[in-house]
Amino acid sequence: MSEKPQPQDPVALDLRLPDPQPQDPLALDRQVCFALAAASRSVIGLYRPVLEPLGLTHPQYLVMLALWERSPRTVRDIGQALRLEPATLSPLLRRLESAGLLTRKRNPDDERALNVELTAAGRALRQQAEQVPGQIFDRLGMNVAELERIRDGLTMLLTASQRA
Repeated sequence: MSEKPQPQDPVALDLRLPDPQPQDPLALDRQVCFALAAASRSVIGLYRPVLEPLGLTHPQYLVMLALWERSPRTVRDIGQALRLEPATLSPLLRRLESAGLLTRKRNPDDERALNVELTAAGRALRQQAEQVPGQIFDRLGMNVAELERIRDGLTMLLTASQRA
């Protein structure tokens, strides 16, 4: 008695038919720039209601993060840390100074340099701001390890784009 041959799995044999239409390299959902822009807008939008009770916008929050890391700092140093041009940074600093969160003073050793320093109110705001990352994690519904992996990937992308 002879055995009947078993049909072969076409996937295992890789006998699948080729995609009749190759993927469009200009399709919106294939663009890194679109994914970055859309994700950026969406994630920054999550920060708005979280930062509102602190009286900060997202760009102001970034400035405060830089100053909570180290204060005083020069305007130039903050700009480099945040990758912001002076024309973008100056109005942010002015508003934060008006809110009483920081001071700007000429460096006595170098009149061209402007030192930025947290006030007592700016330092005190840090305690409230420590709740922000946890609230964002909760809103995103993602675990910390996954978000750290994404952040690390974005940091590599940023480095590569700056070298290009």
